[in-house]
Amino acid sequence: MTTSDKPDKKFRSLTKEEISILERRGCTAADWTEINVKDGFSPECCRNVRFSGKIFLGTFSKTFTRTGGIVLSSGISDATLHNCTVGNDVYIHGIGNYIANYDIADGAFIENTDCICTDGLTSFGIGTDVSVLNETGGREVPIYENLSAQLAYLTALYRHNPRLTSALRKLIADHARAKASDRGRIGINASVINSGTIRNVEIGDYARVEGVTRLNNGTIAGCEADPVVVGANVMAENFVLAPGAHVEDSVVLVNTFVGQACHLSHLFSAHDSLFFANCVCENGEAAAIFAGPYTVTMHKSSLLIAGMFSFLNAGSGSNQSNHMYKLGPIHQGMVERGSKTTSDSYILWPARIGAFSLVMGRHVNHPDTSALPFSYLIENRGRSFLVPGVNIKSVGTIRDAQKWPKRDRRKPGSPRLDAINFNLLSPYTISKMLDGIKLLDTIEQTTGLTADQYAYHSMTIDARALRKGRDYYRMAIDKFFGNSIIHRLRETDLRDADAVASRLQPTAYAGRGEWLDIAGMIAPQTEIDRLCADIADGKIASLAEAEKRIHEIADDYYDMEWTWVADNFKQWFGKECSELTAEDLAEIADHWQQSVVRLDNMLYDDARKEFSLISRIGFGADGTNETQAADFEQVRGDFENDPFARMVLDHIAKKSALADNFRRRLKAE
Repeated sequence: MTTSDKPDKKFRSLTKEEISILERRGCTAADWTEINVKDGFSPECCRNVRFSGKIFLGTFSKTFTRTGGIVLSSGISDATLHNCTVGNDVYIHGIGNYIANYDIADGAFIENTDCICTDGLTSFGIGTDVSVLNETGGREVPIYENLSAQLAYLTALYRHNPRLTSALRKLIADHARAKASDRGRIGINASVINSGTIRNVEIGDYARVEGVTRLNNGTIAGCEADPVVVGANVMAENFVLAPGAHVEDSVVLVNTFVGQACHLSHLFSAHDSLFFANCVCENGEAAAIFAGPYTVTMHKSSLLIAGMFSFLNAGSGSNQSNHMYKLGPIHQGMVERGSKTTSDSYILWPARIGAFSLVMGRHVNHPDTSALPFSYLIENRGRSFLVPGVNIKSVGTIRDAQKWPKRDRRKPGSPRLDAINFNLLSPYTISKMLDGIKLLDTIEQTTGLTADQYAYHSMTIDARALRKGRDYYRMAIDKFFGNSIIHRLRETDLRDADAVASRLQPTAYAGRGEWLDIAGMIAPQTEIDRLCADIADGKIASLAEAEKRIHEIADDYYDMEWTWVADNFKQWFGKECSELTAEDLAEIADHWQQSVVRLDNMLYDDARKEFSLISRIGFGADGTNETQAADFEQVRGDFENDPFARMVLDHIAKKSALADNFRRRLKAE
C-alpha cells in the first residue's frame, strides 16, 4: 500500500464493537472516528497502541518466522502511530517513541525501534548537493536514487560546459520536487529492527534496516532482486543508497551517495563523497571523493580525499592532501582506472596518475603521469622516479582485469545503473601508448641518447626504464591491433580478398578521434560531446533518457572500437586496412603471436617470484629448511600447479593455436 492508494474508497470506519475490543486491549485514540480499516480487519491484532491523526489499517493474517525459528503473527503492539497508513500483514512492535506520517506497505516488519517520522515537506535526500572533489564547492553533484557514475562525472567535471551542468542540475531538481512529500514510506516486505531515530527517510521495498543508530534525510532504494542492507550502529545524514548497497558496522555518512552493490563497513566514514558500483570501503576515511566503480580501500590508516578514482586498490596508509594552507582545501587529483597505491603512499594534490599505474612512496611535486599509463611512480630519497609501461608485465595487473568482471555483485533483476567497461587494452589506453612512444622518443632526443637519466615534469626516468617502457608499449599495441584484426576476421574466408576488405570496413561512423574514460565507461569523445549537446539543448528531457543514451553508447563499444582501429591502422602498420594482402595478414598474425607469448612469459616469470625463497620467509616457523619448504607447499602449493601459472601457459597454447589456425586459413586451397 502506498500514498497512491485512495483510503476513502478502500477503507471504512471502525464499528463500536471493534472500538470496544481495541480499548479492552489497551489501545487509545485521540479520535476513534479518524481510524479507518479495511474489511477483514481484526482488532485482536492490536495491543497497547496509541493512535492519533488520520490512521488507515489493513488486515493481519500473515506470520513471520524469525532467525532461530520464532514465529510472530502480524499486527501492531506496544506502539504509537500518528498519521500513518499500515498495509496488509504488517508487524509493528516495541516502538519506543512513535511512528509519524508514514505509509507502511504490505508485509513490512518493524520492531524495537525508537522513532520513525517524517517532519514536514522533504525529498528524502534526493537533490542533496555533494561537494565532491573540491570541499569548498564548485563541483557539486545533486544525488538521486538512479544516479549513474557517468551522469555524476559529467555533472562534476564538465564545468567548462555550464549549459550542460545547468541542464543536468535542473533535471535532478525537477526529480527532487516530484519526490517531495510530507509522508515517508516503508516499502513492501521491508524490515526495520532494533534501531534508533529514523527521520525523513524513504525505505524501499525489501530493504533491511537493522541496528542503526540514526538516519536522517535519505533514500534507501527498493529492489526485490538485490535489497539494500543498513546495519548496526550506522549513522547517516543526507544520503542515497542504491540497490544492493550494504552499509554496516558503525559506518558514518554525511552528504553521500552509495551505489549498486557497494559494501561500506567496519567504522568507515565518508562525507561529500560518491561511491559507484562494487566499491568496497572499510575502516578508513573518505572526504570529497569520486569513487568510480571498484574503488577499494580496506585499512584504518587510509584517507582518500578530493580525488577521482576507479578500479583503485588503495594500500594501508594511502593518503593525499588537498590543502596547502593558502586558500583552503581547493586542490584535487585524479588517479586513473586500474591504479594501485602501496602502503604509506602519499600524493600532494594537484596531481594526476595515469591508468593502471602503481604509486609507491611520497610524491610532493604534483606529478602528472597521465600520458604514460601502466607505469610505476616510485619515491627514492625524496625524488619521484617514473618507470614507464612496466605494469603491462605485472601479474597483478592481469589478475585485476580478470577478477573485476567476476566480482560484479550487481544481481540479475536489478537495473544496472553504471556502464562499466572492463577492458585492459582499449582505444583509450592504446592511444596513450602510441602517444607515449612519441613522448619517450622526444624526451630521449631532447636530452641526448647517451644520458643516464631524463627529466620529465617533476619526475626522473632512468635511461634503461625509458627504453624498456617503449618496448612494453609496442608489445601491447601489437597485441591489441593484432587481436582486433584476428577477431574481426574470425568468420571470414581469408582467401577471398573482397570479403576480407569488406569485413575490415568500419560498420559504425562513431569511434574516430580521441576516446575518454567516463568513470568506468570507455567511449569516443565525439559521442560524449553529442550526448552533452543534446542534454544542454533540451533534446534529452529526462534523467531516464540521459541514462538510456549512456547505455546505448556503452553497448556500441565494440563496433566503435573497430572504427578507431581502422582509423589508426596505418599509424601502426603503415598501410590502410583496405590495402592488406594475405602476406600482410600473416605478418600481423606473427607480430600478434610474438607479443602475446612474450608478455605471457613475462607474466609467468613475475608470478614465479611469489614462489621464491624470499617468499618462503615466515613459513616452517620451528623447523629446518626442509620443514619450511614442506610448510610452504602445503599452504601455497607448487608453482607449476598454481592456477594462475597454469592459466598463463594455457593462454599461450590457445593463442598460439589461434595464430596457427589463422595462417592455415590464409593458405587453404
